[in-house]
Amino acid sequence: MFDSNYKFTCVDRFLKYVKYDTQSDEESSAFPSDPKQLKLSEDLVDELKDIGLTDAFMDEHGYVMATLQPNTDKDVPAIGFIAHVDTSPAVSGKNVNPVIHKNYQGGDIVLPKDQGYRISPDGNPELKDMIGFDIITTDGTTLLGADDKAGIAEIMDAMNYLVSHPEIKHGTIKICFTPDEEVGRGTEKFDVKKFGAKYAYTIDGSTLGEVETETFSADAVVIRFKGINVHPGYAKNKMVNSLKVASHFMGMLPKDKLSPETTEGREGYVHCTAINGNEELTTCKFIIRDFIADKLKEFESMLEDLCKKAAADYPGASYEFQVIEQYRNMKYILDEHPQVEEYALEALKRLDIKPIQSAIRGGTDGSRLSYMGLPTPNLFAGGHNFHAITEFVAVQDMQAAVKMIVTLAQVWEEKA
Repeated sequence: MFDSNYKFTCVDRFLKYVKYDTQSDEESSAFPSDPKQLKLSEDLVDELKDIGLTDAFMDEHGYVMATLQPNTDKDVPAIGFIAHVDTSPAVSGKNVNPVIHKNYQGGDIVLPKDQGYRISPDGNPELKDMIGFDIITTDGTTLLGADDKAGIAEIMDAMNYLVSHPEIKHGTIKICFTPDEEVGRGTEKFDVKKFGAKYAYTIDGSTLGEVETETFSADAVVIRFKGINVHPGYAKNKMVNSLKVASHFMGMLPKDKLSPETTEGREGYVHCTAINGNEELTTCKFIIRDFIADKLKEFESMLEDLCKKAAADYPGASYEFQVIEQYRNMKYILDEHPQVEEYALEALKRLDIKPIQSAIRGGTDGSRLSYMGLPTPNLFAGGHNFHAITEFVAVQDMQAAVKMIVTLAQVWEEKA
């Protein structure tokens, strides 16, 4: 039973964390991609120590790790809770001014600094379940940063609760706050052995009750079309313009299927994210996604067949086709450790929260971590409209996430 007199700290922490500008940089090859992320990470170390996790530290790569020591004689597997400090490069995270809309009573939520931005129940049906809630947004000039500073604040508050309520028995709990998740590099330097957990959970989901154990499998494809460049004044019967070859190839792609804008549910897609070039060389970058890993090869074969046809239609042209493996559906690993999901569902049941078991049309750090030997599903943090100025999170959902983390630690101890 959760202490009804407990004074939650997650909202105060969250309102402080969003003031830090922690955008990662997708153009950078450094790690972390932007060192400004480290300021929040350094301060999180101090907060963890203040709570009582005295071994908290930040390693040379910017990962914050800490341990809550067990208070049980049982042999409980060490479990971890993970969130990321960085925010999306898509929308500014500088000078964030959060606004709390108390006792939401329905209708549009207007962001005060930009009347053009409204959060409407028509586009956000989850608002119908938030009547009477206190909803945090920005003022309409930046993103909020609930992805994933809400997760950080909730983990912090849960650790604070467990330290202040020693009657709640738990095993070893490991904490990690990572950089660069938003640019797909959150696990690049992650040391599973040093972290020391046997199983983990990312607190990086959205709607109350989400338990996500399945993601896309993902590859990247880089296609380089090579032409023949000649001075345009003397190019007749000599020039082969790689830009035209690439454009011809792009025109061959399916128009009514296999793209993000034409797929949903469990349908995969082939998506061009960038084209850059000149007469001599044009590079097309793609991401390939499907829940079934073998489907990726089918999509890639289709792409390469179109490359061959496009090059053949422009004699003298050639191409290079490079496949880069990104991540795989974590369900393949999590199915081998069913208790990780079962215990999360049990925690939600005890809190009378209806579980939402959904497949992510994307990936999480848990995808890679699961294949690195740390089975890691994703649990809700309460935020919505990630990467957008209309991002929001309800205070009550954040508090529910704190309860979930605490209860989950309890379940692991009881089941040991």
